[in-house]
Amino acid sequence: MFTGIIEEVGEVVDLELRGDSAVLHVRAAAVADDLAHGASIAVNGVCLTVVGWQAGESTAIDFDVMGETLKRSVVGGLAAGDRVNLERAVRADTRLGGHVVQGHVDGIGVVVSRTTGNEWEAVRFGLPAELARFVAEKGSVAIDGVSLTVTGVGPDWFEVGLIPETLRATTLGTKAAGDSVNLEVDVLAKYVARLLETRP
Repeated sequence: MFTGIIEEVGEVVDLELRGDSAVLHVRAAAVADDLAHGASIAVNGVCLTVVGWQAGESTAIDFDVMGETLKRSVVGGLAAGDRVNLERAVRADTRLGGHVVQGHVDGIGVVVSRTTGNEWEAVRFGLPAELARFVAEKGSVAIDGVSLTVTGVGPDWFEVGLIPETLRATTLGTKAAGDSVNLEVDVLAKYVARLLETRP
């Protein structure tokens, strides 16, 4: 489980495609402090398992990526030099600063537009039709792993407001119209919808 509070922005070293799977190598500093084989780290909001690392001036962390992840997220399009949001799994003795984020990407959204304010930006994202019912104004959503509050919704879009700290400390500050992002809707909304679908 994660909180959607990004710890650092790392850099992709390489994505080795291996048929219907891949190995992703990401350079990091802060999240590499207490690495353990099998640990979970969210990479752009995708929960990935640490399978190895190479220490040096900075640490390159290795993650296995299965076909389902390549199909449902933007991980398969990553290339050397791309910046990615990183967060270690939440500890039981820490504050839950964002919202409950599983690292299970529900779909891919696209940046539609950006509107600049005095100290912040409003960003509109295109929303896949099958996810629209899970996104509500003032509800939570994770975009590339960043916990955000929805400020507006439409039939096929939603908006969020990005404060200066989010613009500075995550990759969302550099996303342009047409860029794809990973979306994870609120897990509580998904469970409520499933319960309503299966009630007798």
